[in-house]
Amino acid sequence: MAYPRGLLSEGEDVVLDLHPHGKALIVPLALVPIVIGLGSFLAAVAPAGSAHRPLQLAVLVVALALLSMFSLRPFLRWQATHYVITNRRIVLRSGILSRRGRDIPLNRVNDVSFEHGLLERLLRTGSLTVESAGERGQLVLTDVPRVERVQHTIYELVQQHELRRDRDENDG
Repeated sequence: MAYPRGLLSEGEDVVLDLHPHGKALIVPLALVPIVIGLGSFLAAVAPAGSAHRPLQLAVLVVALALLSMFSLRPFLRWQATHYVITNRRIVLRSGILSRRGRDIPLNRVNDVSFEHGLLERLLRTGSLTVESAGERGQLVLTDVPRVERVQHTIYELVQQHELRRDRDENDG
């Protein structure tokens, strides 16, 4: 799901619209066949008799609860998290039922740095730290896909913004 255009200011364009790296979904997706397989096996070997149906129902309820907590919820959290870079600001939006958001205007960005370990380097992901001149200091975005490219893009956008500002001051 793309970042809603209605949340952009006039003349503002989305440069990058990202979700956290897909590595966050590896374990939740791997659990799906495991839980389904184990649940099916347990339901099939439930002893015959008057407790057969209630045991199968209990296995189904436990399997659905496990899938909801450990597969569906992480997927929805991943889907609802947006890292958006526009030509004017850096936007973080997250949350499934209740939402959180933070915006940093490009003219407030002092420094952009990234960090990634060996595994993250192989997966082309990492953490991005944006230092801001605002009261709240820094914004840390975790599991940013192609983190080096995103850092470079933000740097270029900040430079373009500064050039435009200097040009406007000299013209005015």
